[in-house]
Amino acid sequence: MTTVVLALVSALFYGLSDFVGGIASRRTSAWAVAVVGNAASAVGATVLALVAAGSPTTTDLAWGLFAGIGGGMGTGFLYRGFATGRMSVVAPVSAVGAAVIPVLAGVVSGERPSLVVWAGIAVALPGIWLVSSSPEHPATEMGPAAGRSGLPEGLVDAILAGIGFGLLFAALGQVPARAGLWPVVASQAVSVPAVIVLALVVGGSWVPRGKPVRLGVLTGLLGVGATATFLLSTQHGFLTVAAVLASLYPATTVLLAWLVLREHIHRSQAVGLALCALAIVLVAGG
Repeated sequence: MTTVVLALVSALFYGLSDFVGGIASRRTSAWAVAVVGNAASAVGATVLALVAAGSPTTTDLAWGLFAGIGGGMGTGFLYRGFATGRMSVVAPVSAVGAAVIPVLAGVVSGERPSLVVWAGIAVALPGIWLVSSSPEHPATEMGPAAGRSGLPEGLVDAILAGIGFGLLFAALGQVPARAGLWPVVASQAVSVPAVIVLALVVGGSWVPRGKPVRLGVLTGLLGVGATATFLLSTQHGFLTVAAVLASLYPATTVLLAWLVLREHIHRSQAVGLALCALAIVLVAGG
């Protein structure tokens, strides 16, 4: 049960962080928001690590660094997707990759959840996908609807973000409890140059400018809370369970987009939210 609670807290923090990051990314460069957010996360993680006991090995820190590369990739592409597409489309699509990759990693490493938990995982994946569904004529929604290819705006960025977050979750799942939170510090620290390199590769502006970019500080503090609770959740139970529950973060983002931005929750999205709730019950009960 500890794993379930911590993973759901992680999902809540991730959802809040993504919502704030999405708002900021529509007002300034998404890459700049990601740089500020990850820098703030590194500072916050250091403070937490100094308070918590831990003796990480070189291998533990190496997993943290690898997680940071995935996290930087995920954050950068997620915010760029938010800047061009609907928040209630980009966030859920990214969550599919964030769930599938660590689940596969957990199975390969020998985890064997119960049949009830597997049922919850099976329900969660289509639930996340349905939450990501968009209307046939999304031009009436806030933000652009579709690119010239006919695909929803931000979809490619969402897929790339999902791969990045999946690598983040899978790597953090390899860190033992004795390591404390120093691998999270390593993760957040390396995510800053990772975002900058990606921004340079795709031609994005990563230098922080203007007041909106300050929201990146809040996204970073929420993000480090999410990452830390996710790490703790994996140390109390299966990575497969923690990753799927933490990947339900789009539910928070979608609900906030509905309440604050007036983005509509369509019938298929409502069904997806219901399936996500059922997944939580099944995983917790298993």
